[in-house]
Amino acid sequence: MKLIKAGAIALAVVLAAYFGYRHFYQPPVKNPRPAGENIICFGDSLTYGTGAPQGMDYPSQLSRLIGKPVINAGIPGDTTATALSRLDRDVLGRSPRIVLITLGGNDLKNRQDRERAFRNLKAIVTSIQDRGALVIVGGLDVPIWGRGFQENYRKVCEETGAVLVPDILKDLLGNPEMMSDAIHPNDRGYGIMAGYFYEAMKPYL
Repeated sequence: MKLIKAGAIALAVVLAAYFGYRHFYQPPVKNPRPAGENIICFGDSLTYGTGAPQGMDYPSQLSRLIGKPVINAGIPGDTTATALSRLDRDVLGRSPRIVLITLGGNDLKNRQDRERAFRNLKAIVTSIQDRGALVIVGGLDVPIWGRGFQENYRKVCEETGAVLVPDILKDLLGNPEMMSDAIHPNDRGYGIMAGYFYEAMKPYL
């Protein structure tokens, strides 16, 4: 009985250490002193601002928070594949300094292959980093039908040194006061998103 009890305690210590590591460990950030000139928001309808009045998308609200210009390079309906195809034009050719990404939601919604989606996302992240820019990824944690996307965002960011906002829609999904429809925030919701990104990028401004 004593051996069983000692074994259970040892297992608990190991598990506590592991989960503590997973929660608190931050891999080294790639390009913490970024080169380039521009802050660019790159992504899908969550970047474009679907569901909010003009000037109330998250890039516009983020610009007001930091007191600097922010480029909105969001296109509704973009998947990781279509975003990758326009990366040169909309990001790499614009002297990126800090790039904030919202991608993957349409891959999830359209049931695209998860592994392919995150290969695309990793290619996007590393291509931007190769220009000396800092990358911040807004992840998604969608209950029930999230298909493990949340953990894949974490894996990509750990492998590349991108900064991760684990759930860019935290406290927004399912909250009618913050959403314009089932998947897009309203102006208040985009303000919350801007705040999440602001907290993530503040150490690198």
